[in-house]
Amino acid sequence: MKKIALILFLAAAAFGQTAPVGSTAACGRDNVSFKVKLDDSQHTFTPPDAGKARVYFFHDAGTNNTLGYPTVKVGMDGAWVGAQHGNSYFSEAVEPGDHHVCIMLQSSLVAQRFELAHFTAEAGKTYYYRTRLVMSRTVELLELDAIDSDQGEYLVATFPMAVSTPKK
Repeated sequence: MKKIALILFLAAAAFGQTAPVGSTAACGRDNVSFKVKLDDSQHTFTPPDAGKARVYFFHDAGTNNTLGYPTVKVGMDGAWVGAQHGNSYFSEAVEPGDHHVCIMLQSSLVAQRFELAHFTAEAGKTYYYRTRLVMSRTVELLELDAIDSDQGEYLVATFPMAVSTPKK
């Protein structure tokens, strides 16, 4: 009886450490890394394409000193759509309907972190998400928050556009 209880306890502990099935389905493949260039000449708000919605992704580093700062990958519906470094943004056109977002650090120096969100896109609408990495000696916290359109338009006007390409 003790053996059965021990086996059940160990099995429960193992399942408790595993991410729930589908929890990272919004993310892309693990082996994809991005190279990011910042284009400071691009501060253009792009409205949604006809019949689509537009999603803006911002990363707010909270500082202009981003030497050694990790890159943040953005995935949607199971594929990586881009990446950001430091204070930057990019946008993506999406079809109307339900979408699942994943952000993940691309770093070997910081413990792997990811955050998830979902939203229902409506044609003609624009959505804004901001990520932040909060680090101290005792805390590493990656945040993903939906933000107001006024804040989003301000960040487009002040942050450089992130142009990312997958590394080979």
